Amino acid sequence: MTGQRRGGGLLVAGTTSDAGKSVVTAGICRWLARRGVKVAPFKGQNMSLNSYVTRDGAEIGRAQAMQAQAARVEPTALMNPVLLKPGSDRTSQVVLLGRPVGEMSARGFFGSGTAAGGGGREALLSTVVECLEELRSTYDAVICEGAGSPAEINLRRTDIVNMGVARAADLPVLVVGDIDRGGVFASFFGTTALLAPADQRLVAGYLVNKFRGDVSLLRPGLDMLEGITGRRSYGVLPYAHGLGIDEEDGLRVSLRGAVRESVVAPPVGDEVLRVAVCAVPLMSNFTDVDALAAEPGVVVRFVDRPEEFVDADLVVVPGTRGTVRALAWLRERGLADALSRRAAEGRPVLGICGGFQLLGERIEDDVESRAGEVPGLGLLPVRVRFAAEKTLARPTGSALGEPVAGYEIHHGVAQVLGGEAFLDGCRVGAVWGTHWHGSLESDGFRRGFLRRVAEAAGRRFVPAPDTSFAALREEQLDRLGDLIEEHADTDALWRLIEGGAPPSLPFVPPGHPGHPDATGTRS
Repeated sequence: MTGQRRGGGLLVAGTTSDAGKSVVTAGICRWLARRGVKVAPFKGQNMSLNSYVTRDGAEIGRAQAMQAQAARVEPTALMNPVLLKPGSDRTSQVVLLGRPVGEMSARGFFGSGTAAGGGGREALLSTVVECLEELRSTYDAVICEGAGSPAEINLRRTDIVNMGVARAADLPVLVVGDIDRGGVFASFFGTTALLAPADQRLVAGYLVNKFRGDVSLLRPGLDMLEGITGRRSYGVLPYAHGLGIDEEDGLRVSLRGAVRESVVAPPVGDEVLRVAVCAVPLMSNFTDVDALAAEPGVVVRFVDRPEEFVDADLVVVPGTRGTVRALAWLRERGLADALSRRAAEGRPVLGICGGFQLLGERIEDDVESRAGEVPGLGLLPVRVRFAAEKTLARPTGSALGEPVAGYEIHHGVAQVLGGEAFLDGCRVGAVWGTHWHGSLESDGFRRGFLRRVAEAAGRRFVPAPDTSFAALREEQLDRLGDLIEEHADTDALWRLIEGGAPPSLPFVPPGHPGHPDATGTRS
């Protein structure tokens, strides 16, 4: 990259998973974009079942697609070069530069062996850094998101997403801590103290997230933290309800919890519409139902028991990375019988991607589960055969008299043998099925679908005529930008992005004694 333009950069790390790294990264991207800075998000390695298809057909984490929208740029595979999609507690599909390259065990991926696609962890780090540098040659700033905690000392030797990429690209690091969990000062100190000296030199300071109350009461603790670490606080973000951004690694709430933290808007008609989302194992792209939850008068909940279907006007069976496993789970829990009863009674069911596949007659799977031929629920005249090649697409079309767009991520190839056409799938009675993720974000189509659901369910529900999911998403992203602009030291943050970590940051003992660079030598 010698002689090429190189934009500024920052790594947003966290004391824990779910500390708020994704939110902070998106907020910084939106704040900078509003200032006229050409900015891009980046995450070297992501582990998530929520993914997205870029315009050129690459698969990346949905969080990075959301952050790209916050930055007002088109998402690309460069923004998330390594994506791990868990298929069990021990194995994941490895997606490299937007394309699947194989399945690996956690030991195989995080160990010192060869990574999928050729080369070892050093080759993966090289790929990650090359993607980052390509972005930095194009953008004024690249805001990188870490994963988990940078102080996972058992993983430091093979790290390509936290201090590994920070060291390789000489990025300053901002550590985010969730004060709502408690112990944030100990977490900040411990995170720093467990890093090798050469890693510590890049940790510039801290950002407190999810604070409730009077910030002045926190100031003495922040001052003491700076006294013992030599590192300042870059801001205190308040607890913000109902942000509703795309999630990365898991459900925002526990099962049987509402999708949104915010209060559901009152219905336009006389009644609400209740939607139950079946929380199947290895659930993927559950963000599909966010567009339903954004509708006034629509109440969306995740469920895992057949009795919770009883008062539901619509049951959604979402995507899954384990269609055959999800099918067995439905049968074991009595949910399969409950779905069959709903179909027989003409009560609405919607299957999306893996959920669509298991509603069919038969599944031939020698790829994902290697279970061979398995009978489906038989609610739709569809037969599915799993192909080695993954379908990654951004289809557009029309349905229910409205334009609709979506994206596809699946190995299963569906043969539709009957029923009424519905997107790429079909409809029989009150049962609908499609591979298209994101279709419900098309406002006219969503309203048309909800009108048919309400009619079949016998509800006096009327969709709001003016709900724009895209506009609501923009409002949420602006709220993230507001959090940074109003509660972070943005001048100091920009100096960090532009100029790197302050010189001569002190070492906080004991450091990471097991790391090869524990003496402080740079590699």
